[in-house]
Amino acid sequence: MSEPDGSQGLMGMWADIDAGDVPGFQEWHNCEHIPERVSIPGFNTGRRYRGTQGAPTFFMVYETDDAEVLASAPYHQRLNNPTPWTRQSLTLFRNADRNIFSLEAGTGALPALEAPYVYLLRFNLESEGEDETLAWLGKVWLPAIGGLADVHRARLYRLHQGISGMMTSERKIYQGGPSALNYLVLCETAKSRPGESEAWLAAEKALPGAEHRLRRRHGLSALSYWLEIAFYAPDRP
Repeated sequence: MSEPDGSQGLMGMWADIDAGDVPGFQEWHNCEHIPERVSIPGFNTGRRYRGTQGAPTFFMVYETDDAEVLASAPYHQRLNNPTPWTRQSLTLFRNADRNIFSLEAGTGALPALEAPYVYLLRFNLESEGEDETLAWLGKVWLPAIGGLADVHRARLYRLHQGISGMMTSERKIYQGGPSALNYLVLCETAKSRPGESEAWLAAEKALPGAEHRLRRRHGLSALSYWLEIAFYAPDRP
């Protein structure tokens, strides 16, 4: 599956930041870190979102040409040579959870303006019939959800275990590793928490086999975030 800008890889990081440290974290992330990252070859966009209703404080996400960009020499040169400001800022991270994903399926289009919210579903699938369930989610469920009025774009990702587990100098500072959850659905939306809406629930109920298929998800979490900032790569069309 290919996105309009070619992005098939994604780095997603969740972290809590103590309230008193948030302004300093935001200054570093806005003024040094995201601009540095999106200047790396293969990086297309960088965004940061603020959590709602008990979600981790921040969701930080980068879209890349593919997952392999996140194992590339230029990227790891940065990861293993953090600036002094980065070293100090990474000590502020609590409960860090960093994961590298590959795109499995996508629907919808980039909105004319950045979507104000993202709604995230994270889960595992029962091992029996996992590939079949994954195909159903991508080909049947995702288009139905992506067709809802409040959903601009919906994407299904699979965790890349090998790249997610790589140790770097930065990771040694924030001491966070990859999650045990292998799948991520990322919906860019006009409203917060669309998965709780009557329209979403009705769309799921109308799908053949939905009840059986959706029961195969376990460890499911639903998280909503609002957009704080977005950067685009300097050479992006």
